[in-house]
Amino acid sequence: MAELNTGDGGGGKGGKVRSKKQNSKVDLTAMVDLAFLLITFFMLTTTLSKPQAMSLGLPDKDPKEDSKDMKVDENRTMTLMLGENNKLVYYMGLLETPIAGPKDMEYGRNGIREEILKRKESVLSYTGDKEKGMIVIIKPSKKSSYKNMIDILDEMVISDVPTYTIVNDFTPEEKKLLDGK
Repeated sequence: MAELNTGDGGGGKGGKVRSKKQNSKVDLTAMVDLAFLLITFFMLTTTLSKPQAMSLGLPDKDPKEDSKDMKVDENRTMTLMLGENNKLVYYMGLLETPIAGPKDMEYGRNGIREEILKRKESVLSYTGDKEKGMIVIIKPSKKSSYKNMIDILDEMVISDVPTYTIVNDFTPEEKKLLDGK
């Protein structure tokens, strides 16, 4: 039982006799119980911050199935290569016969986003069908940063590019281009 004593109430050694004061006791048990109930209540009712995550759909890898390469119209394909030190190189079509690029770009609104939106419109006018839009191939190198990869995935969402893939396979020509040699 918790109590609060507020003095002994007795007089000093003086010659006068005074009446003794009674000890006043306050029982704190109910207040301690109430405090723990409130702490428990607020702990259970508080919502914790939820982590922000981007949904990324990945295909199932079935070892029984033999995967065949799918042919894609190079007029619809844009390749983004991510290198070290925030380097971003893009080209449209095939590297041997590019429609546009290869060109170094900056991340952000005035860089790659502007180019993606422009190329998305040109692909739409080429195909004439919204279902056959632009396909973006993202190729991060081993030296690229995680932040750059997230920035490109954000650009895909902002630019509303529904079809994109992440590939870690570089041709020797692409490696030379990314390394600047």
